[in-house]
Amino acid sequence: MSRALIITAGAAGAVLLAPFALGMAGFTTAGITAGSVAAGMMSSAAISSGGGVAAGSLVALLQSAGAAGMSATATAGVASVGGAAGALASGAVGLLKRMRK
Repeated sequence: MSRALIITAGAAGAVLLAPFALGMAGFTTAGITAGSVAAGMMSSAAISSGGGVAAGSLVALLQSAGAAGMSATATAGVASVGGAAGALASGAVGLLKRMRK
């Protein structure tokens, strides 16, 4: 498999899986799910900031993405991280192949 294909698969996979991962963590279109990882994060954020969740905080950004979908900027960031993971995986596979010879 070519390196470019693995990088592309990593980027596309990350973008496709991000909404699923947000939902599984508890960041949903209906709000934060009680008892979820998201609820724990929200509780910690509220305690540390004196009772509320600050606009622009990680919890606020993740809930926004869970409720309304990811912005173009967030999608590009997720794709970049997925592509970087694909590049690392491709490099590791190449290294292992060279070591076997």
